[in-house]
Amino acid sequence: MDRRTFIASSAATSMLLASYQSTLAALQDGPAKRVGLIGTGWYGKCDLYRLMQIAPVEVVSLCDVDSKMLKDCADTVQSKQKSGKRPKVYADYRKMLAEKDLDIVLIATPDHWHALPMIAAMQAGADVYVQKPISVDIIEGQAMLAAARKYNRVVQVGTQRRSTPHLMEAKKEIIDSGLLGKVSHAEVYCYYHMRAKDNPPDEAPPSNLDYEMWTGPAPMRPYNNLCHPRRWRAFKEYGNGIVGDMCIHMLDTVRWLMDLGWPTKVSSHGGILVDKNSKANIPDTQTATFEFPQLNVVWTHRTWGDAPDPDYPWGLTLYGDKGTFKASVQRCDFIPRGNKSKTVHRDVVMELDKYPEDKTEKDLEQHVAPAIRVHMLDFLKAIAQRSKPIADIEQGHISTASCILANMSMELGRTLTWDAEKHVVVGDEQANKMLRRPYREPWVHPEVANV
Repeated sequence: MDRRTFIASSAATSMLLASYQSTLAALQDGPAKRVGLIGTGWYGKCDLYRLMQIAPVEVVSLCDVDSKMLKDCADTVQSKQKSGKRPKVYADYRKMLAEKDLDIVLIATPDHWHALPMIAAMQAGADVYVQKPISVDIIEGQAMLAAARKYNRVVQVGTQRRSTPHLMEAKKEIIDSGLLGKVSHAEVYCYYHMRAKDNPPDEAPPSNLDYEMWTGPAPMRPYNNLCHPRRWRAFKEYGNGIVGDMCIHMLDTVRWLMDLGWPTKVSSHGGILVDKNSKANIPDTQTATFEFPQLNVVWTHRTWGDAPDPDYPWGLTLYGDKGTFKASVQRCDFIPRGNKSKTVHRDVVMELDKYPEDKTEKDLEQHVAPAIRVHMLDFLKAIAQRSKPIADIEQGHISTASCILANMSMELGRTLTWDAEKHVVVGDEQANKMLRRPYREPWVHPEVANV
């Protein structure tokens, strides 16, 4: 398969995108989907504005505990809406959802605030697009999946590598066609220097932030400017570190490419080995092994030093007996064994000519915008058909829980054997107690039986 053939295979993606056109046509003919967003920060806006680009939706309401962030988003939405209407704004998601006037709810809060709003949105009758990782503990994720099935809601998880056009093509033309041969090992990795390095003083939260509500069910920490906005992942109280942020994307991509289910064993080691002066309490170095029946997937992250391959500072590598496949958000390469002249390279294709507003949108990852748009199209198609989207909540739960198990293994210092059917760590009472993190009162942890 040469470069020309591979580029020609883009027709496969074109056909897939064309399949969404009937969905969009139906949306044009019917009433606009009423949309609400919970979490109006960086990625909340990225998701919402991509949805507004591709579908005739009406943004009815916005919710955030930061009043300045909320107002800024409302101003922008009003300027973008064809109707010119200003969305209603709320500081408490419960009041927003009590209106029961939403068809779709987007959730882009910090990770510790995913489970409760998502379940409440489904109970209010909305379909949901929720950012990854879906949860901060495994029982949360299990309850979210149970609620989606109980209320017959469509849930798309923001693991948009499954909707990244150059990866969609590669799956069809390289992975599924068998060009790699038998794949018996995979690596996923991130070498970005993304862990906070500073040690800011604790201080009073800004007047525009309701820090009590921002903290919600998480442990109450003294406020400092790492907490908000965007750098909250420095603390394990609000998320699951770089494994929960970056590994989930690439692990999920490998699972999608290779059609993998649950890992049977997870092991991990690492810690704060280099940067000990930061206030951040997440590891700067970590390796994890996810054992699947078909192959092992090995994760590595370092927030220091150089990447082994500067072209792939964050990505995945599949090793087959006929070749090697490397992929990232920016590119992918297929290197056949024994015939390097047949190497195939593919770059991300951005859509700046079609969507010129992408050029000026603050903080937008322009190379990711096309994938978010396709992901939203897939979400809308699933809503129209009442079917499961490409990144259904069950897939998001598997990838999220696998990463949480890796952190648990590192903390406990031992390999964990996972029984996916029973949702327990086999023969490990201490580990099973960690499947549910304590909630700060008065917030109540969701349970499968109570959703």
